[in-house]
Amino acid sequence: MLAAWSLPCCFTILLGLLELCRAQYEHLGYPHGYPQGYPEPEQEQYSAPELPPDTPRIQLRLAGDKRKHNEGRVEVFYDGEWGTVCDDDFSIHSAQVVCRELGYLEAVSWFPSSKYGKGEGRIWFDNVQCTGKEKTLALCTSNGIGVSDCKHTEDVGVVCSDKRIPGFKFINTMANNVQSLNIQVEDVRIRAILSSYRKRIPVTEGYVEVKDGGKWKQICDVEWTKHNSRVICGMFGFPTERKYNARVYKMFARRRKPSYWDYSVNCTGNEAHVSSCKLGHAVAAKANTTCGGGTPVVVSCVPGRAFSPTPMTGFRKAFRQEQTLVRLRGGAIVGEGRVEVLKNGEWGTICDDNWSLLSATVVCRELGFGSAKEALSGGRLGQGMGPVHMNEIECSGFEKSITECFFNKESLGCSHEEDAAVRCNVPAMGFQERLRLSGGRNPNEGRVEVLVERNGSQAWGTVCSDGWGTIEAMVVCRQLDLGFASNAFQETWYWPGEVSADPVVMSGVRCSGTEMSLSQCLHHGPHLTCPKGGGRNAAGVSCSETAPDLVLNPQIVEQTTYMEDRPMFMLQCAYEENCLSTTSSETPASSHRRLLRFSSQIHNNGQSDFRPKAERHSWVWHDCHSHYHSMEVFTHYDLLSLNGTKVAEGHKASFCLEDTECEEGIEKRYECANFGEQGITVGCWDTYRHDIDCQWIDITDIKPGDYIFQVVINPNYEVPESDYSNNFMKCRCRYDGHRIWMYSCHNGGSLSTETEESFPGLLNNQVIHR
Repeated sequence: MLAAWSLPCCFTILLGLLELCRAQYEHLGYPHGYPQGYPEPEQEQYSAPELPPDTPRIQLRLAGDKRKHNEGRVEVFYDGEWGTVCDDDFSIHSAQVVCRELGYLEAVSWFPSSKYGKGEGRIWFDNVQCTGKEKTLALCTSNGIGVSDCKHTEDVGVVCSDKRIPGFKFINTMANNVQSLNIQVEDVRIRAILSSYRKRIPVTEGYVEVKDGGKWKQICDVEWTKHNSRVICGMFGFPTERKYNARVYKMFARRRKPSYWDYSVNCTGNEAHVSSCKLGHAVAAKANTTCGGGTPVVVSCVPGRAFSPTPMTGFRKAFRQEQTLVRLRGGAIVGEGRVEVLKNGEWGTICDDNWSLLSATVVCRELGFGSAKEALSGGRLGQGMGPVHMNEIECSGFEKSITECFFNKESLGCSHEEDAAVRCNVPAMGFQERLRLSGGRNPNEGRVEVLVERNGSQAWGTVCSDGWGTIEAMVVCRQLDLGFASNAFQETWYWPGEVSADPVVMSGVRCSGTEMSLSQCLHHGPHLTCPKGGGRNAAGVSCSETAPDLVLNPQIVEQTTYMEDRPMFMLQCAYEENCLSTTSSETPASSHRRLLRFSSQIHNNGQSDFRPKAERHSWVWHDCHSHYHSMEVFTHYDLLSLNGTKVAEGHKASFCLEDTECEEGIEKRYECANFGEQGITVGCWDTYRHDIDCQWIDITDIKPGDYIFQVVINPNYEVPESDYSNNFMKCRCRYDGHRIWMYSCHNGGSLSTETEESFPGLLNNQVIHR
C-alpha cells in the first residue's frame, strides 16, 4: 500500500521541481525561457473562449503613460464608450485575466492609484475579484458593469509578459466601432520575398505579415501609409523607412495568391509598437485572396550604420559610436543604456520626470536604432556623474533629436538616482545562433563554442584560451544577450561539452569591448595557433545581468593635492612595495623623496557590488604593512608630459576595499577590520586618504613644468564593470619646483571628444594596455 502511494507522490514532487526550474530561468528573456540546446516545455495553444449568452461584450486595451508597449492603464470599451477599471479589490489574478484577454501569456504585475495617468469617461468595473481562470474580465465578480464609487485617481494598470499566447486570434465583438480598437495579434514579421533580400542580414525589406489564429497572413495595402511603415521598421530595429520597387512585388503577388488578414492598420507614426496602433477598416476580401485591387503590404527599412546589410560571411565591422549630441552608457548590449546628452562640451544625464516611451523612441531612432522597447527610470542602468542637463521632456515622437523636444531647463530636485535610460529595438543579426555556452550548471555559464564553416559544412568548436580575459568574455555575454561577464575562464575541464566540439576553431582572440559578436574581434584566420589546445583548456565565461561601475571623484583629487618631502628612512615599506621611482634605490636613508600626494574617492555607480576577483584565501599578506592585498594592482597613477610621454608613475594595491561612506538610505556592507569581506557596495564609495602609504607619485626627479596627471582604476580589467570608459581621470598639473597646482580634473568620457583630445594620455580605458 505504501509503494502504491509513493509512486504518484514522487511523480507530483518531480513535476513541482520541474516547474521551479522553469521559473528559475524565466527571467532570462529567452523566447521560451530556455536557451538553444535546453529542453523547452510544451506551449499551450489558444482556443477561442465560449462565453455565456448573457456575458457583456467588452474589448480591452492598455493606455496611458507607458514605458513598455505591454503595460498601461486598463481601459474597457463597452456600450460605445471607453472607460477604466477601479483598483479596489484588484489583484494579480485579475491582472492575469486582463493580460490573457489581450493575448499575452501572463501578467507580471499590476499597479493601483493611476500609475499610468488618470483615464477619462466611465469607470466600468469596481471591486473586481477574479480567480485568474475567467475567459474575460466581464465574467469576474464586481459591483456590476458601470456601478462604481471610484475616481480616476484609482485607475488600475497592469504589466503583461512579452510573450504572446501561441495561436492567439483576435475576435472583434464591436462590429460598429472597430477603428477605436488596438491591434491584437500573436506576432508580426517582415518576410523577405525577393531572392536578393533573403540572404541579407538583417532582413530590411519584404512583406509585413501578422500571425493571427496560428496562421501568417499578409495585410492589404489599400489604406497603408508611410506612418504604418515607420512603426513596423521601428519595431524591427530600423530608424526609418524608404521607397521600394512596387512593380516587382505586384508581379510576385499575381503569381502567388496572398492570404489576407481581415483588417487594415491605422498608425499615427509615433507608436513604439504596432500593438499601440488602431485597427483600420475591415477588408472586403473575396475568398481572402483579394483586397479591392491592392496588393500585400511591403516595407523597406533603412538600417543604422552599425547594422548595414551584408552577407553573413562578410559582416566584420565592430560597433563604433560616432560623436553625437546623445549617447548611451552602462548597458549590457548594443542599444541600451543610460541616456546622456552633450551640452556646452560636457556630458550630462536626463532626469526621469515624465520620461516616456515616446521620448525614449526619439533617442533610439537618433542613435540609429529602432523604436524604444522600454523607457527605464530610477537609475536602473547605473547612475551617471556630472550635471543633469534635461528634465520633464515632452516629445511628439517625430523629432530628429531629443534636444529638439520641449524640456524644463531647470533640474531642481533631480539627482542621479533619477537618471533615465532606454532599451531600444535592434535588428536581428543572427549572432546568437553562431555562439553557445556548453556544459555549464545553468544557461549563464559554460565553455564557449563557436559555429564555423569546416570542410564545406557547419561545425561547432572551441575558442583558444591563450590571452582570454574579461573584455572577450564581455563580448560573448553581449552576443548571447546574457548581460555582462562576471568571470572569464582559461580552463573549462569542469564543464565538459560535446566531444565533437573539442577542437579549437578560433584562436588569438583580442576584443576592444565594443563588438557585437566574437567574430568581429581580432583573431587568427584559418591558420590557428593554440599550444594548450581546446577541450579542457578551452575558453569559458559566466555571465550576470548586472555589473559594478567604479568612478573616481575628480573634485576630491583636485582639492586634496599637495607635495611632501619625506625622509627615505620612513619609506622602507613603500620601497618594498615598489611605490617609489627606480632612482630611490640609490637614495641614502638620510635623504628624502618628493611625493605628490592626493586623496582618491572611488564611487560604485553600477548595479552590483564591486568585489575583488581573488577569494580571501588567496589574498597576499604583506609583512611590512601588516595587511592583505585583495588586488595587487587596483589603481595606476601617472604623470605625463604634454605630448603624452610618461615621466613618473605610481600604483596602489587594494589592501582594503571597503565602504567608507554611502548615500542616504544605503547600509555599509564591507569593512576591512578583522579580516572582513572587502568590496564597494552600490551607492557607496571607498576613500583612500592622502596620508596613507603609496597614495602618491614620486616626483623627486621631475623638472618644473606643465604636466598631465592621470589615474586609472581597475587598469588590468581584473573585475568586470559595466563601463570601463569612465575608469580614468585626468587633470592639468603645474609644478614650479616649490609648489604644485592641479586643475581641470575630469573623468574619462565626461567631456566632448574635441575637448578630450586636448588632453594627452588615455582617451578611454579600452584595452590599450594589452
